[in-house]
Amino acid sequence: MNRYTGRRVLITGAASGIGQATVHRILAEGGRVVGVDVNEEGLKATFDTAVADGTAERLSTARLDISDEASVAEGVAAAVRTLGGLDVLVNAAGILRSGHTHTTTLDLFNQIIAVNLTGTFLMIRAAIPALLEGDEPVIVNFSSTSASFAHPYMAAYAASKGGIQSMTHSIASEYSKQGLRAVSVAPGSIASDMTTGRGPGLPDDTDWSLFAKLAPAIGEGMAAPETVAGVVAMLGSDDGRFITGTEVRVDGGTHF
Repeated sequence: MNRYTGRRVLITGAASGIGQATVHRILAEGGRVVGVDVNEEGLKATFDTAVADGTAERLSTARLDISDEASVAEGVAAAVRTLGGLDVLVNAAGILRSGHTHTTTLDLFNQIIAVNLTGTFLMIRAAIPALLEGDEPVIVNFSSTSASFAHPYMAAYAASKGGIQSMTHSIASEYSKQGLRAVSVAPGSIASDMTTGRGPGLPDDTDWSLFAKLAPAIGEGMAAPETVAGVVAMLGSDDGRFITGTEVRVDGGTHF
């Protein structure tokens, strides 16, 4: 498929996990991509893979901290200059921190909100002027199944993702007559550094029985990040042209 030939795409969280997989999926479909992240080592790995795939000539990477207003303003402006405009913004960057709600510090709560919710807002605000001049523009945000379903030990994370979900609805309505679509994906049971590797930091006394309902109904366990990347690619392409102001759950039937 070449759904992204000629399309200009900015992707956050491009150094790992679903964001990284989305970079490679859209490059594979012919898109031009600027991938940003705070993790410069991870960005190099993303670029090296593109070199191996033969798609590196359409990829630029840059460090950008989505929780920092100045970094976002400078980074988005630079990306628009590099791409010559902007058609798709994918807000994949985020952090997951878990723990008992009664022991969660205000600093930790604020950090999660600053990266996940405020960071997504800052990226959208900075990108909208360029998107409104783009070709069939789309914003794809990352919510989570935690936004709508009870996941223990993740109150701050759930609050941030619920905010993203609601914000997506509002933006879709506000800019609909200007041709801008806004959608979100709600991943669940996806294997990535956020859920495995570095892990979500669950408490030592975690009651694992509370997670019994989180097992996927199909497949053989957690899905790979590429599973979500394929959905993101559809939503940001012409195939998703009649989808806006909603979220698409990608969880293997975990939350029937």
